[in-house]
Amino acid sequence: MKKRILTILLVALILSCTGCQNTAPDKPGTEEPTGAVPTETREDTAAPTQSGLPETETYPTESAEEPAFPLSDGITIPELEVIHYTTPDTEAMRFADALGVGWNLGNTFDAYDDDGYAANEMAIEEYWQHTYTTREMIADIKAFGFDSIRIPVSWHNHVSGDVEISEQWLSRVDEVIGWALDEGLYVIVNIHHDNHPQAGGIYPDSAHLEASKHYIQRIWEQLSERFEKYDEHLIFEAMNEPRLVGHNNEWWIDPGSEDCKDAIRCINELNQTFVDTVRATGGRNANRYLICTGYCASFDGVTSPFFRLPEDSTPDHLILMMHAYTPYSFALDWPGTEHFSVTEEDSTSEIDELMYRLYMKYIGQGIPVVIDEFGARDKNGNLQERVDFAAYFVNAARSRGISCFWWDNNAFSGDGELFGIYDRRDPANSTYDIISALMYYSK
Repeated sequence: MKKRILTILLVALILSCTGCQNTAPDKPGTEEPTGAVPTETREDTAAPTQSGLPETETYPTESAEEPAFPLSDGITIPELEVIHYTTPDTEAMRFADALGVGWNLGNTFDAYDDDGYAANEMAIEEYWQHTYTTREMIADIKAFGFDSIRIPVSWHNHVSGDVEISEQWLSRVDEVIGWALDEGLYVIVNIHHDNHPQAGGIYPDSAHLEASKHYIQRIWEQLSERFEKYDEHLIFEAMNEPRLVGHNNEWWIDPGSEDCKDAIRCINELNQTFVDTVRATGGRNANRYLICTGYCASFDGVTSPFFRLPEDSTPDHLILMMHAYTPYSFALDWPGTEHFSVTEEDSTSEIDELMYRLYMKYIGQGIPVVIDEFGARDKNGNLQERVDFAAYFVNAARSRGISCFWWDNNAFSGDGELFGIYDRRDPANSTYDIISALMYYSK
C-alpha cells in the first residue's frame, strides 16, 4: 500500500466563511454543513478541480508503514492521498497540531446520577460503563499510539455549599490526569454534563446567566488552583456542548430565533468568564492553553455570526473546539445507513466540506481547531466501513493541522450507541482495526 502526497500552496485566502443555516438532526454533535463552499482567491493559474482546489502535481512516495496492529481477515485500510495544506507557523498552531489523534475516556467521569441510584458518589465513575479506570488502561492508550486523552468530567453530583467540589472526587480525577501526564499524553479536562436544568450548573439563557457564570467561575477557580502544578500538557476546556436543553432548538440553531441568539450571546459571556477565571489564578495557568466552543459544540455554533471567541490576556493561547459526528446518517443516526466508502462522494462530501470550511474560517487565520469528539457507531458489524471512515476523517483533519479525538463510551454490544474501540474490561477484545486506521493517517 502506498500513500501519495499532494502538496497545495494556497497563496491568498478569503477567510469569510459564515455558518450554515440548515435544519440539523435532533442528535448531539451532528450539525451537517450544507450549501456552497466559499470561493478562494488565488494567484495561481491552474484550473480548479471539482473540489475547488487547483490542479497540482502528485507523485508517489515510499511504501507506507504497516498498520499498527495486524488487521482482521478481510479488513483493509484504504489508500488515500495525503494532502498537505499550508498553515500559519504560530506557537498555538504548532501546539494544537501536536495533540494529533486523541481518545475520549467516555461515559466515565462524565457520568451522572441525578436520581440517587449509585451507591455513592465515587461509584458514579463506573455507573454508565461498569469499569473503574486503571493506570494500565491509560498506558494502553499511549501504547496504541494516541497522542492525547480527553477526560470529560461532570461535577454537579460532587458539589455542595457554594459549589465546593468534593475532595475525594477531585482527587480521583487528579489521579487519572497524573497517570496520563506520566505517560507523556496531552490531557483535556472539562465541565461536561452540567448543562441540563436538574444539574443546577450551566444553562445558556439570560434568565440563568448570572447563576451559570457563578458556576463556571467556582468550578474553574478550584480546578485551576488544584491543577496549576501541571505544565502545558494539561489543557482546560470550558464547557462540553452548551445548549438549551429541552428547547425545540436544543440540537440545532434557528438563525431567526431570538432564543438561539440569546443563548449564543450567553455562551460568549460564559467563555469569557472561564478565560478570566483561569488567567486570574496565575502561575502556569497564566499561559495554559484554553479551549472554548460555541452553541452545542456544533459547526453552526462555531460559525454563527453571533459567536465570538473570548478576549484573552495571553495572546495566541486559545483553541476552538467542535464535535463532528459527520456524516450524521452514517456516524450517529439510527438506523441511518451502515454504508461508507472513501470512493463515493455521498459518503465523503460532508467531511470534505466541514474540513474545508474550518480551514478557511479558522485555521487559515491562525486560530487552532480541535475536534475533540468524533466517531462512528457500530451498525450490525459494519467494521470495514468504520475503518474506512476513521482513516478518511483523520486524513482530512490532520492534513489541515486539525487534531481529533475518537469518542469511546466502552460500548460494544446491545442496542445503544456502540462507539467503543478500546475494551476496558477485556483489552484483547478491542477493535484494533479501527485503532490502526486512526493511527495510519495521524501524522
